[in-house]
Amino acid sequence: MPAGGRTRYGAASVNRTSFDFAGARVLVTGGSNGIGLAVAGGFADAGARVTITGRRGAAGDYAHDLGRFEYRQLDVRDAAAIDGLAGGLEGLDVLVNNAGANFARQPSEWDPIVFEDSLRVNLTSAFRLAVACKALLAASGQDGGGAIVNVASMSSFVAVPPVPGYGAAKAGIVQMTKNLAVAWAGDGIRVNAVAPGLIATAMTAGMRGVAALEGPQLARTPLGRWGEPADVVPAFLFLASAEARFVTGQTWCVDGGYTAA
Repeated sequence: MPAGGRTRYGAASVNRTSFDFAGARVLVTGGSNGIGLAVAGGFADAGARVTITGRRGAAGDYAHDLGRFEYRQLDVRDAAAIDGLAGGLEGLDVLVNNAGANFARQPSEWDPIVFEDSLRVNLTSAFRLAVACKALLAASGQDGGGAIVNVASMSSFVAVPPVPGYGAAKAGIVQMTKNLAVAWAGDGIRVNAVAPGLIATAMTAGMRGVAALEGPQLARTPLGRWGEPADVVPAFLFLASAEARFVTGQTWCVDGGYTAA
């Protein structure tokens, strides 16, 4: 049940409705940095036992402290590693498919080989992990059933020409979310997605402060600012919670109004 209070998500402390995930088992891919780290922190703050994945060998290889989470190394392009990760879980109540990357620099996503790699990183891996975790999620005793929250993007809905593969993959996440939601409703699994807009993370660091790059994007954002990872966390918590027991197949835009403009 949600309750009013002051909750800390990652590095930002803000007034938010809090959620009780005590005893829940949560997996957040790409939870070592950025949005994934903030989301993992939000679930941990709500009492969940959180496992995160990252590309480095161990949690201690990162400059920031990941000690509150269980850590697993994962290259999402490695199908056997994905299956091994799922097979090593004792149980699972919430899967957050967050891991991803774009390839805006050379060789760019306009190279068909890089385009295909972007699809593998940002779309295929999420589908594969969801399928691998299906039985665990179906067995969840969580009120409202097992939950998957995928990470889409504003590029699911608008053109971002430097990253055509990333945009295609994120558009695919939206449709994949709908299909999984319909197909797995009978198994007691809800599937939704969150589509962040301009969020200040390492992925967007090259844009911030560069007027020619960020200026047009901020001008299109009605709220007129960059979002912080903490701004998207409540959407993940709600969609994974029993309070959203009648919500499935949806993609929620958390983008300061960007896709509405």
